Amino acid sequence: MSQRSLFYDPMNEPLAARLRPQSLDEIIGQKHLIGPGKVLRRMVESDRIPSMIFWGPPGVGKTTLASVIASHTRASFIDFSAVTSGIKEIKEVMKKAEEETSLGHRTIVFVDEIHRFNKAQQDAFLPFVEKGAIILIGATTENPSFEVNGALLSRCKVFVLKQLEAEEIIELLKRAVKDERAFPGKTVRIDEDSLSFIANFCNGDARMALSTLEMAVLNGEEEGDKITVSPTIIEEITSKKSLLYDKKGEEHYNIISALHKSMRNSDPDAAVYWLARMLEAGEDPLYVARRVIRFASEDIGIADPRALQLAVAAYDACHYIGMPECSDALAEAVIYMSVAPKSNAVDVAYANAKQDAIGMIDEPVPLVIRNAPTRLMKELDYGKGYQYAHDSKERLTDMVCLPDSLKDREYYLPSDQGLERQVGERLNAIKEWKKNKRKQHE
Repeated sequence: MSQRSLFYDPMNEPLAARLRPQSLDEIIGQKHLIGPGKVLRRMVESDRIPSMIFWGPPGVGKTTLASVIASHTRASFIDFSAVTSGIKEIKEVMKKAEEETSLGHRTIVFVDEIHRFNKAQQDAFLPFVEKGAIILIGATTENPSFEVNGALLSRCKVFVLKQLEAEEIIELLKRAVKDERAFPGKTVRIDEDSLSFIANFCNGDARMALSTLEMAVLNGEEEGDKITVSPTIIEEITSKKSLLYDKKGEEHYNIISALHKSMRNSDPDAAVYWLARMLEAGEDPLYVARRVIRFASEDIGIADPRALQLAVAAYDACHYIGMPECSDALAEAVIYMSVAPKSNAVDVAYANAKQDAIGMIDEPVPLVIRNAPTRLMKELDYGKGYQYAHDSKERLTDMVCLPDSLKDREYYLPSDQGLERQVGERLNAIKEWKKNKRKQHE
């Protein structure tokens, strides 16, 4: 363990580090895991710690919880960073841990941002976890189902840490203002509204909240041992909100799902909100526009064919002018999709046809609708009996265009929504006409 310099000053550490909790009772939030009688608390208090993964958004206490566990257990504790460590370092640490185990000592290895390790690096832990040489505690902001090797994940208990509520962040900030470790020898004056503003600004991220508070105090008006933080200072240091959004992570898929489902549920207010969350966090507007185009066909279809036209127009607008100017075009499309009549008949029709196309033998195209550009093809009856619809008064024929094994199959079943009601009425009339026509030929 490295020793601190004689010139070490705790005030050089970030506020979050100076105020890091030393016990479970000092941790804000996560009561579903560490509240009285809860499973993780019982494990810690009984010093029976399994290998586990802490999964949750930034700043909810994953590292803090691991640190508290270290202080409550009789095991050695090694803090490992997935950003700076490779397989060589892993093997060195594992060798040391194995030696400790042979002497009857347990070793907890904490790996921050374990999702940054590749498969080979994660595999390096596996044999030592299997034989109990180490207790692995991994922390990740990404879904461990996708980012942690299945073999390693199966040997770890996953604990989901929740985003902190605004009230919990406010409690944390109030505690920080009063704690002597935070601003030694100083009395900080900051009103409740400012603390509430910081709490909402930080998206449930305790580390960001404390960093914001520290910046505000350092820029406050100092008179003697008193520091006053005005609302103006808070506004200046929080001029741009950093939205919690990872364009390649799980939150990306969560929010696009929220947009799609809000439009499907005909909720334009929710849809516009989720759209803004994506665009203001830096999402590619063309990605959103492509999803809106898909929605127009999948969830509206022929109930309102103009929806697809508008979605494509919104994509073109995004392509031509980009952000931020194209945000209104996307908002127009999203609102239109939300209030348009809904039908998934087109999507269902294709899904059922796809199932038959893949699951059945490749049926030959009926001779009657094959082209016959050569003499041989004509001799083989290609196109024989073909009826040209435009030659009839009704612009209809009773010709069967599906293979014999599928001739009675119906894929497209119109809904009674919007324009599709009229389409359904016409389709029923067409089917009835063909049915009667075929009876006449029998």
